[in-house]
Amino acid sequence: MAIFRKKEFFTEKQKSAIVEAIRGAERMTSGEIRLYVEHRCKYLDPMHRAMEVFSHLELHKRIHRNAVLLYIALADKQFAIYGDEGIHAKVGDNFWQKQADLLKQQFRDGKITEGIAVCILGIGTALQQYFPHDLDQNSPEPDEILYGR
Repeated sequence: MAIFRKKEFFTEKQKSAIVEAIRGAERMTSGEIRLYVEHRCKYLDPMHRAMEVFSHLELHKRIHRNAVLLYIALADKQFAIYGDEGIHAKVGDNFWQKQADLLKQQFRDGKITEGIAVCILGIGTALQQYFPHDLDQNSPEPDEILYGR
């Protein structure tokens, strides 16, 4: 069995493209987008893992409750998009389903990096619409990819 190391998840070029998408998506919003990637999901429903990671990262502590976590388990080909109550109240279930469908299609086409970037930018557009940049926002988190096991 191959050992999956953090550096093997994405190439440097792919990491750079993803981080640039996060920066672009967050540029004009008080919202926060985090990407958490791991090899395997220990739950049958990846949303449960996304909620666990969201809580661990304390993303629920943002002033406007407008953080979003994109969780991906690459080897299991699973993902979940979890938006806090502030952004969810604005966009609703249909928005999240549309983002998930777009991401799923990109993954099916073998466009993992592109799919992640498109999803992040779509989420960023909604955050910018409902939560424009404000000076009273929480300190922004670093724009990076977070890795699990």
